[in-house]
Amino acid sequence: MTPGAGDPMPPRHVVVMGVSGSGKSTVARGLADALGLTFGEADDFHPAENIARMAAGTPLTDADRRPWLLALAAWTADRDREGRSTVMACSALRRRYRDLLRAGPPVLFVHLDGPADVVQARLAARTGHFMPPALLASQLALLEPLAPDEAGVVLDLRHDLDSLVHEAAAWLMTQPATERPAGLDGGS
Repeated sequence: MTPGAGDPMPPRHVVVMGVSGSGKSTVARGLADALGLTFGEADDFHPAENIARMAAGTPLTDADRRPWLLALAAWTADRDREGRSTVMACSALRRRYRDLLRAGPPVLFVHLDGPADVVQARLAARTGHFMPPALLASQLALLEPLAPDEAGVVLDLRHDLDSLVHEAAAWLMTQPATERPAGLDGGS
């Protein structure tokens, strides 16, 4: 149902999640562009110490990640207060990380998942990113699938970008209006 002029749909938030190399930044940007939502790149919120650790091949601990996750949650809450819906690219590997992200405004998850060898090949071909391919195994070991009480969908990362954006947008359209990002009703 399309909200009336005096009854705007509240902003909502989407996290495109997955291991490094899954395509989450590309898909999140594409989804944000397609739906006219504000894009956020979680990697941009890492403190310099975290980036240095990862660049050196050292996996982050939960203690390393906590301030980063809290900064992401604060960014989402700030956009929510501004009345803006968002799409964020964020690994969100563990349930406890996702719980921090969804402690404020409602968050919907789009998990890009697929074979490790496909992701490994993508990482090997990627240049200019601080995350070395050697850390993929540690991310895969940490990855916890979405639980039934986490609003989300799992998409096959082997699909092309346009298909993934379309699949994510189509899934978002099936979500109740109270959980859908503004602008997904096909109207406004």
